[in-house]
Amino acid sequence: MPDRIALVTGANGFLGSHVVRALVSEGVTVRAMVRDKADLRALAGVECTLVRGDLRDREALDRAVRGGHEVYHVAADYRLWVTDPAPMYAANVDGTLNLLAAAHRAGVKRIVHTSTVGTLGIPSGGVGREDSPVALTDMIGPYKRSKFMAEQQAIKAAREGVPVIIVNPSTPVGALDYKPTPTGRIIVDFLNRRIPAYVDTGLNLVDVRDCARGHLLAAERGTIGEKYILGGENLTLAQMLQQLGTLSSLSAPRIRLPYAVAWGFALGAEMVARTLTHRPPRASLTEVRMARKRMFFDSSKARAALGYEPGLVDDALARAIAFFREIGMARHNG
Repeated sequence: MPDRIALVTGANGFLGSHVVRALVSEGVTVRAMVRDKADLRALAGVECTLVRGDLRDREALDRAVRGGHEVYHVAADYRLWVTDPAPMYAANVDGTLNLLAAAHRAGVKRIVHTSTVGTLGIPSGGVGREDSPVALTDMIGPYKRSKFMAEQQAIKAAREGVPVIIVNPSTPVGALDYKPTPTGRIIVDFLNRRIPAYVDTGLNLVDVRDCARGHLLAAERGTIGEKYILGGENLTLAQMLQQLGTLSSLSAPRIRLPYAVAWGFALGAEMVARTLTHRPPRASLTEVRMARKRMFFDSSKARAALGYEPGLVDDALARAIAFFREIGMARHNG
């Protein structure tokens, strides 16, 4: 029987590296697509074939998918603050179109497109699901807008016969978050005692390893053109910080910050970032705007259709804490 070959884009990233590891653990031959000069620490010790390329390079994509059976499109420009959004749209929207076309030309049997719960609707005071009403005008910031547009292209391609399945991860946490992601940055800042207060918001946390396994389940059992939320536990930010405090033996902040104060802080931080540091601010206006609504989601569709069974998030948070301390990103241990 010929080898099962899968291409993973964004393979060196936080979620992508876990998708690679999940595939390798099942005996799949993995082509790990990474950009030139990419940080490969998350793939250390993993038996996979590195494929250098960029989502904007159609010839590189044709070479990467040739002879493959599955594609996991995990790559994305994931930043909540940018001075120029054009490269983000080029990577997230144009790059997705290029990859879908290349995979279709190559006759790939399954394409799993990694979207985000950020593209989904959330009823007022409720919980978001795959079919919650939403529009592009509801998207806050270029990241969400670009991911929404990319998801719409994936849905359109499925209607035209491309074998695409969409997964909507919530907020993965765990080890190997080298960059780190915006959520990983919250954990790092907490460990370094840089979160004196919190805002009244909420998010859905999922063990990154469970989220990665959900991608494989989507390829195996998902219906073409359908969306599946890969989430875990709905927690307020205060609850998340309390759990981090318990797991790290550190105290959690008790001061709830009014939105007006958070907005003013983010406004000042962005001005400093744009004029002086030219580095991402401690908090952005996009993040504050997003925090006005609790990002709670329901994964029951993935549970029923895919057999998706995420575990408790405590273990993932504990692994994240240990990881950030091990690599020296968390400087203060108590």
